[in-house]
Amino acid sequence: MAWFVLIVAGLFEVGWAIGLKYTEGFTRLWPTVGTVTAMAVSLGLLGIAMKSLPVGTSYAVWVGVGAVGTAILGIVLLGESANAGRLISLGLIVAGILGLKLATPA
Repeated sequence: MAWFVLIVAGLFEVGWAIGLKYTEGFTRLWPTVGTVTAMAVSLGLLGIAMKSLPVGTSYAVWVGVGAVGTAILGIVLLGESANAGRLISLGLIVAGILGLKLATPA
């Protein structure tokens, strides 16, 4: 269950990272409210996952899920580059997340 909570925390990290773009420097009310809410949920779920998972693994997976998800949404929503080097690098992050999952008892 801790792994599921950790992945959901990472997805909320994606939400607040992308949300930051839409706040326009925290000048738009509802995107700001959504972003701050996603931040709180993400950190809260990360804390719950860390009750039973190692801190290093938890943080690395949380950041990895957030980084990959944010980069993918940047490509899809914001027209950012999807060149081969970038996609390979994202694949390496996913491989690292899977490696941490396989190497961590829980």
